[in-house]
Amino acid sequence: MRRPSRSSRPAPPSRGRLTSYAVAALLTAAAAVVPSTAPAGAATGTPPQVYGAWHCGNDACTWATVRDMTDFDHANHWLIDRGDGRPSVNLVVLSFVNPLTLLNGTTNSGNADGVPVGMNQGVVNYFTSHGIRVMLSIGGITYTDDWNTALAQNPTLLGQRAAALASRLGVGIEIDYEQSSGPNTAGLQAFIDAYRAAHPYDASGADPTARLTIDVAAGDRWLIDLDQYASAHWLTTSGPVLDYANAMVPSKQPTAAGAESNWQEHLTGKANYSPAIPPLAPAKFTGSLYIAEGSQVRPECTDFPSSVTNGTSAWTQSAAPAGAGTSPGLLGYMFWAAERPATRGVTTVPPNSCEGGVGAGATSFNIPIPMPALRQS
Repeated sequence: MRRPSRSSRPAPPSRGRLTSYAVAALLTAAAAVVPSTAPAGAATGTPPQVYGAWHCGNDACTWATVRDMTDFDHANHWLIDRGDGRPSVNLVVLSFVNPLTLLNGTTNSGNADGVPVGMNQGVVNYFTSHGIRVMLSIGGITYTDDWNTALAQNPTLLGQRAAALASRLGVGIEIDYEQSSGPNTAGLQAFIDAYRAAHPYDASGADPTARLTIDVAAGDRWLIDLDQYASAHWLTTSGPVLDYANAMVPSKQPTAAGAESNWQEHLTGKANYSPAIPPLAPAKFTGSLYIAEGSQVRPECTDFPSSVTNGTSAWTQSAAPAGAGTSPGLLGYMFWAAERPATRGVTTVPPNSCEGGVGAGATSFNIPIPMPALRQS
């Protein structure tokens, strides 16, 4: 089985803790840096409202063991403390729940009533007690076939069980359904209808269980059918059904220009496709970047001034609507992924923790914690 990933592949032709001194130095550097475009956080637009990290636990996204919370804090303290007592993020998305396991209510060595045993109230409370919103991601690319099976069997019951899970833990739900062609949008519509029957759309953001989002590709050229349907039916500003979408990471960390080009595709849409992909409002999606990728510690994690996050900051805060929405600026950033996203490669565990990257960015952007009510247009 392939590990779950945030892959956003292009379509074929025609995805130990820093010392206090080091953290302070990086925060100072982040505040002083002057990139070639504009100072970070100084764009004449809209600062990020969503600033979050997907979290894979210590076993490459299966969450198949109950964590010792002392060890969990050692591995993840940077998320709740950027070095000055404030969290580095305002959202953590625990990844992944297997949709078929959830539908069947499976209990085995790694799951209890369909949910990974590591995704428990203790882990949720670890973050929410610091003002960080928590969501659970259902899917990931490894579980694409299981999404298809579950949606074919009983999508309404799956939506009801996802809603019940959200109620039990006090969390939101993310849909990560990476079917590259011919996704079961009718089944996914039934899943969403069932979830919304229990947790109606809440523009105020006051009810964490009402937060329901979806993942799309980095740009408009992969997950095309899902992207088209979601943009046209679930992510409009006039009648929103889902809160927002995450434009996932591509196959490797992009340059700043590459990331902006991908995200611009969502803003513009694809009028030449049949059916056309309509433009997406800037307020209806986040852009995503790697913090742990292969064998490299990314600047996203440890060096905000030289990061792609910093390099794209002026653009993401001022990106103009291109046919949908009225306010400029993407909704924010998401980072893939905290702790151990793969069985091999770098982690965000000390000494590679991310106070100097994600945390310094939170300071530069003045990220609101807790997350406020999100822009609706």
